[in-house]
Amino acid sequence: MNPLEGFAAHLSGELGRSPHTVRGYLADLRSLLADLEERGLEIGDLDVPVVRAWLSRARDQGAGRSTVARRVAAVRAFTRYLHREGVLAADPGPRLSAPAQRRTLPTVLDEAQAEAALSHPVDGTPVGTRRRAVVELLYATGVRVAELCSLDVDDVDRARNTVRVVGKGDKERTVPVGAPALDALDDWLATGRPALAAPASGPALFLGVRGGRLDVRRAREDVHAHLGTAGLDAAPHDLRHSAATHLLNGGADLRSVQEFLGHASPRSTQIYTHVSVDRLRDVYRRSHPRA
Repeated sequence: MNPLEGFAAHLSGELGRSPHTVRGYLADLRSLLADLEERGLEIGDLDVPVVRAWLSRARDQGAGRSTVARRVAAVRAFTRYLHREGVLAADPGPRLSAPAQRRTLPTVLDEAQAEAALSHPVDGTPVGTRRRAVVELLYATGVRVAELCSLDVDDVDRARNTVRVVGKGDKERTVPVGAPALDALDDWLATGRPALAAPASGPALFLGVRGGRLDVRRAREDVHAHLGTAGLDAAPHDLRHSAATHLLNGGADLRSVQEFLGHASPRSTQIYTHVSVDRLRDVYRRSHPRA
């Protein structure tokens, strides 16, 4: 078997990486292997200097920090696999360092903006009803848009007011859902979904106009369209950021927000504490008599 084919099967089968991650890693590794071939080297010649030279050329060609970091992650996974398979005598991966990422604060709606956007009336069409339900559920649960699109009807537990979400790495979590989002879902399930359902719809919770499962691109368009009617320009991930920040502002602890978002590490969740601190600083400056 071709090393890349075996590695692709390892990524998806053993490690549970998403199709998007597999495609990205393979594209990076094809570039690396083409570089080896141009230099008259073979896959068994992979070592730290060879990889660093390839990464350096990528930087010279304008690759950004995130691109280089992704390439390092792809190579680390690949060399670890090759070492396990006996192709490499030693694994150079642990000696490769990724560039530090510049962390920017996420875009967050304030509570008043969220309330105005979510209470904005819809046109009553199946698509309008879907858009409202999509936006309400994204904000209520903080799920990623891909997670939302993968939901089935039975994932919503109306008796417990929760939704079952399968996230990255096929990790499952149960997320509470508030009454407004459940009301919007009820409207969608009662009037919107039946109008769009087709024989091929299956169990999908959200459907496109042709009856198939709603795709990520269309869900993003739903968010932009619904929030745009309220004068807001926000993306699905902004609703996720907003949900997390509003939970922290309301007194939720970081561990609970981590579980809510499905983050594997608390480090991913800590950025929301910075958002909350910035908000606190602004309130302090406006409100404290000796600020």
